[in-house]
Amino acid sequence: MSAGQARDLLDERPPPAGDVHRSPLPPLTAAAMRTGADWPHRYALWLEETGLGPLHYGRWLLTPRSTFAPGIWDCDLVQDWPDATLELLCGGGWHGVLPLRPLPAPDASRVKAYRKHAREGTLAPVFLWWVSFLDGWLLLDGHDRAAAALAEGMQPACVELVRVPDDADWRATAEKITEAHEERVARLAERPAGPHTARERQVLDRGYADVISTLAYDANATPVFERPRD
Repeated sequence: MSAGQARDLLDERPPPAGDVHRSPLPPLTAAAMRTGADWPHRYALWLEETGLGPLHYGRWLLTPRSTFAPGIWDCDLVQDWPDATLELLCGGGWHGVLPLRPLPAPDASRVKAYRKHAREGTLAPVFLWWVSFLDGWLLLDGHDRAAAALAEGMQPACVELVRVPDDADWRATAEKITEAHEERVARLAERPAGPHTARERQVLDRGYADVISTLAYDANATPVFERPRD
């Protein structure tokens, strides 16, 4: 699958004439970045106001993300746009970043202005959308900011948008996990009490609590929208 084909699959409307990608977020000013902001909250408000974004009916999670596996922002960053091939079927998954337009050169005028923000620590985060069937992220906003951070030898700060399960779906899954946990606890209770069984109970309870606490926020499958006909 080419980068251009991936963009076409996910775009709900034709791009503006003469343009490749239109960000769902408005342009950021230098003053706004220097004053700082709760960027996930601000991005969420902007997404609610635009008709160009990926939001549709369902639950979404918008959070800062500062850590990635090694290689995400170098060897797994699509640079040969739009002719790159995404190896989606490899055993370990792709787990890369796909810009929706080519990243500008490090010496481009806007990039040079953003590089100063990167050095000052005032660069606003880029906006990523986790897409399950790509096993990776689409870069929806911040191509110039990403280029600036990378030119300064930094990993771009990010805000990540993830589709998460609807209430009914994750609660049904939680009930199944709870039933399985209770069965394991019951089997453990049938064994003679001792220090080993006590430790096993602690491990069971800790694992159950960890799974339940994150279940409502696990990434869900990303729907694909049919592109409207002209």
